[in-house]
Amino acid sequence: MPSPEESLNGQSALNLYEPINVLKPVAPDVWIVDGPPIDFDLGLMKFPFSTRMTVLRLRNGDLALHSPVALTPALRSAVDVLGPVRFLIAPNSLHYWWVPDWKAAIPNAEVLAVRGLQKRAKRPIAVDRLLVGRHSPWPGEVDLLVVRGDVLTEAVLFHRATRTLILTDLIENFEPKRIHSWFLKLLVRFAGAADPDGKAPIDMRLSFFRRRRALRMAVQEMLAWHPERVIISHGRWYDKDGTAELRRAFRWVL
Repeated sequence: MPSPEESLNGQSALNLYEPINVLKPVAPDVWIVDGPPIDFDLGLMKFPFSTRMTVLRLRNGDLALHSPVALTPALRSAVDVLGPVRFLIAPNSLHYWWVPDWKAAIPNAEVLAVRGLQKRAKRPIAVDRLLVGRHSPWPGEVDLLVVRGDVLTEAVLFHRATRTLILTDLIENFEPKRIHSWFLKLLVRFAGAADPDGKAPIDMRLSFFRRRRALRMAVQEMLAWHPERVIISHGRWYDKDGTAELRRAFRWVL
């Protein structure tokens, strides 16, 4: 998520998934919230990223917020109607920026994060529990799989009841029609993260070179779950044919 050099100024460069900051039903007890954009600093230029939060309601009524988007009073009120927020999930070392804001608003919520986040984070973040291995805080309800790369470690969630797989950056699927800059469109296509053939961008794929076998095993486990849908944080997500989309997006490692 954004560093101090990154900001919420991407509106002119990216068409958003309107309406933003609104709960959108995906399946029973699963919602997404498309948030405001961030500008990710690439050095010589900034790239606008859309943001997306996934909300899961557990069997006991508690909520888990995956990759929280910017907190607004209206969004907080809408979330409160669904149930009490129990978990705030930072699924990798980039998707954490707004977790401290939600934690400040909901002190009783537990912050769950991947190992190493606190060292890499560009703002202070208190972590209550680490997401490691397959040790999920919600046994039998949401499967957890931690995928380790040289650059990025990502926690993958699978909501069993609805067969919904929740990824963050392991697949990116930017729609060129939503990007205004021709150069950014070219960059997305070169990275291999353009709809309809979105996948991990090329720099991330290269970062798994030494861990290719472990990643292949992780993808095979995801495929064995037979997801019906796949939610991702950036770009068009997959509301059907999830298993086929997963196999397509990870064909570079299978």
